Amino acid sequence: MKKDNIIQKKSYDFAVRIVKLYKYLVDNEKEFVLSKQLLRCGTSIGANVEEAIGGQSKKNFYAKLTIAYKEARETHYWIRLLADTDFINSEMKKSLI
Repeated sequence: MKKDNIIQKKSYDFAVRIVKLYKYLVDNEKEFVLSKQLLRCGTSIGANVEEAIGGQSKKNFYAKLTIAYKEARETHYWIRLLADTDFINSEMKKSLI
């Protein structure tokens, strides 16, 4: 039996949080542009981790993890921007980062 993959679990759990934040931003803040960007890159992290795990070679594995890293950096940007424009509070920002 394969051991649990902590990166796989954390990236999935993070994606769930991002989807919930997206719903909050759209429903409560009526914010549609920044939240869509956040949704795209925030959920892409876990998708790329999943692809890396199923990679056909070490090179493919590395490439997909590199993409996941880049998506995480982009997500960090959007979270900071949402906080600095008062769509989310500092506690939400701190919790996500």
